[in-house]
Amino acid sequence: MTDTISDYLTRVRNAIKANHRVVEVPASRMKKELTKILFEKGYILNYKFDDAANAQGIIKIALKYHPVTKQSAIRGLVRVSSPGLRKYSGVDRMPRVLNGLGIAILSTSRGVMTDKEARKENVGGEVLCYVY
Repeated sequence: MTDTISDYLTRVRNAIKANHRVVEVPASRMKKELTKILFEKGYILNYKFDDAANAQGIIKIALKYHPVTKQSAIRGLVRVSSPGLRKYSGVDRMPRVLNGLGIAILSTSRGVMTDKEARKENVGGEVLCYVY
């Protein structure tokens, strides 16, 4: 597999469409950081890093649904930068997802962060995905 982040997003997207409560994803440092950001911003209910499963480890993600309407907190996951075509953004051209209602996740020189945090720290980077 060449694009592990795209695989991560696709597994989460497919689990949401199938109304699963928990999804398991092979772990990496980048995926752990993406999961932490999704949890901090309220898009997922909970997560657990299980390193005992194998050498690579597994991330167990509990997806978040509305109690009455049963709609997912994540409406869209869009991969922006791919291994074949990287998309970089400076501070002055930082993307705004749904006019500020969604988030863009960036990989910067100071770690993985959202677009709002990158604007605050005045740093640009590679735009990994949009979440709304």
